[in-house]
Amino acid sequence: MPKPARLTTLTAFALLTTASVCALPGAASAWELQGTKALVAITRDQQRLPLGTVEFTPRPDGKVAFAVHMDHAKFTDHFLSMKEFKCVEGGNEVSCHVPYPYPNPGTVTPTDLTWLEHHLLFLFKLPKEFGAKLWNGLYYQLERTDKGLVGRPQSIDLNRISAPPAQTDKPPYRPALRDDVAAGVRWIDRIAIE
Repeated sequence: MPKPARLTTLTAFALLTTASVCALPGAASAWELQGTKALVAITRDQQRLPLGTVEFTPRPDGKVAFAVHMDHAKFTDHFLSMKEFKCVEGGNEVSCHVPYPYPNPGTVTPTDLTWLEHHLLFLFKLPKEFGAKLWNGLYYQLERTDKGLVGRPQSIDLNRISAPPAQTDKPPYRPALRDDVAAGVRWIDRIAIE
């Protein structure tokens, strides 16, 4: 009869260990593409600037609809090249959000965040420069972490979207049209969705 007692003791130990791990702070479930999440810029000097929110809504087809809501109270208005931009300034650089201007699916999947990345386009300029140089575009390529999504900057030419793309269901900035930017080169060093 000692075998059943040992099994019971091992089973009880396993159950207690599992319950203890689940009760630990931080042992919550993994971050999901669901609900309203904070959108934050992280500067090269590690300052965190709240920019707005991203709302994720799972759909029955397995895709997740998203809506980016920039908090315009956190931005200043800049009139550049005959157009108004919402910008944040620091680190001797002005970074302006460039809303993606054309119809698109507005969805992501756990393995394809491209359309969301296209809604987080920026351009940068020096404070003394007057116009917008569209070849100074920034694309934040997102990666999933246990705390959310983190985007690292890549350089792009925003002139590519000055006219509607031939196929509105395909994101125009494929990887071949983006170049990595070294850490710390741009004032907004990362974008986080948490």
